[in-house]
Amino acid sequence: MQGVSETNVPLTILTVHAHPDDEASKGAPTLAKYKAEGAKTILVCCTGGEEGDLQNPSLREEGQPFHGLTPEAERELVASMRAPELAASAEVIGFDEVVMLGYRDSGMADTEPNEHPECFHQADLDEAVGRLVAIIRRTRSQVIITYGDDQAGYPHPDHLRVHDISVLAFDRAGDPTWYPELGEPFQPSKLYYSVWAKARILAVHEAMLKYTGESPFSDEWLARDGQDHRITTKVDVADYQWARTGALRAHATQVDPNAGWWFGLSDEQLAETYPWEDWILARNEVGPIPESDTERDLFAGIRETANA
Repeated sequence: MQGVSETNVPLTILTVHAHPDDEASKGAPTLAKYKAEGAKTILVCCTGGEEGDLQNPSLREEGQPFHGLTPEAERELVASMRAPELAASAEVIGFDEVVMLGYRDSGMADTEPNEHPECFHQADLDEAVGRLVAIIRRTRSQVIITYGDDQAGYPHPDHLRVHDISVLAFDRAGDPTWYPELGEPFQPSKLYYSVWAKARILAVHEAMLKYTGESPFSDEWLARDGQDHRITTKVDVADYQWARTGALRAHATQVDPNAGWWFGLSDEQLAETYPWEDWILARNEVGPIPESDTERDLFAGIRETANA
């Protein structure tokens, strides 16, 4: 790959998400950890989450903002709250910058919103990649985090598109023949896929049974195939579970504060149960990709040449 060298570039990590609240449930402790260590952290949110439903039933109670609203009014109010919720979540995690890619929420597959001309699913692929390339070049982000190539468990059109544009942007950001008008080429060093390890699910399931007597993980969840054999990198986030909890609570319309799924374990219990966040190193311009979970730092191989 051609492009600007990483030498003397501050450590910078950029994470790409589909909707407001995705940044809270996927990688919040890792990003908070790197921010605390002095790295620059960038969040790219591809859509405004306009199709999100109200997931917190307590907000419909008397005296709460959604009490007595029609379904149409409820959806409009939810949509209006997604941006400030995202801002509050990003503040908890500590992002240096939040960039909205500018597309509309596509909704689920085969629904009317999926056909909206301004939705992410309908966006021209090269144009969407260009928007992300411009951000990567401007921020000179060495590490890019995105969704994986195996999304069989939740094939949301926007999540699929996040993966597609991220992989292409990783390649094109350092290529001067692509988007010459969008800034000086800069080649990112590493591309990671987020993943929920099967080991994590099983550990949390057992801990929930231990501490609460019940688990939100159904037999269907527990029987799912995992991608643990693909995991290359485990980041110790035991001291940063608060970032996940606080960021999730910031999304008041999308997260039920009484949901055991999210809050059945305290931060301390979760840190004791499974202190890692797991990643799949999909592309590596600074060395070979580990064959097993031997890597403990997303900036491994980069710190030697970057000026933090």
